[in-house]
This record gives sequence, structure tokens and C-alpha cells, in this order.
Amino acid sequence: VQLQASGGGLVQAGGSLRLTCAASGSISTIDRMAWYRQAPGKQRELAAEISRGGKTNYRDSVKGRFTISRANAKNTVDLQMNSLTPEDTAVYYCNADVIRSGGYWQPNVWGQGTQVTVSS
Repeated sequence: VQLQASGGGLVQAGGSLRLTCAASGSISTIDRMAWYRQAPGKQRELAAEISRGGKTNYRDSVKGRFTISRANAKNTVDLQMNSLTPEDTAVYYCNADVIRSGGYWQPNVWGQGTQVTVSS
């Protein structure tokens, strides 16, 4: 199973970006999907997560600005980021708990990361 993230880039403060992550491989279903981020010199932190049923959870600093969504039929998860600030600058990683074909549980699968840079 692989997760491929895209959509990062350079944006000015106040701008928007949309990240997309697509899962591929021998997948039966995907349970939880999430976006984490890691700023230079800091630990990786959860930005947002979404259950298969659509229940969402956000870290406080992104509430009201970020929206996580998913398309179960496509095995994708998006992160719409609005009103970006320099503090949002980080490498963003997608993460998923996967049930592979045959029923094998593969939790905590990571994508390769995509850089988001917000200039002031």
C-alpha cells in the first residue's frame, strides 16, 4: 500500500492551498485517514483526521481554517487550507489505517510528505 501526497507549494500569508493524498495498492478499505505536519526543528503533529464515516477532528490552531475531506470510493483524502500563516509552514504527511485485501490490517501507513511554505 502506498500513499501519494500532492498539492504543496509556496503561498503568501492569507492564501490557500489544497493537499490531496491518494492511496493505492491491495486495499480492501481504509479506516482513519489523517494529515500530519512537521515544521523544522519540531515534532510531527496531527493537523486533522477523518474517520471512514466522516467524523473529523482538528488541532486547535487550524480549526476554522482547514477542512479535511475524503472520497472513500477513490481512496483519497484532501486538506483544504485557508487563511494560511507562516506558522503553517511545514512538511505535510498523509497517514492512513488500511485493511488490505484478504483482511490484513495495516495501520499507520505514511505518505512521502509535501512541503507547504507560507511567506509573510
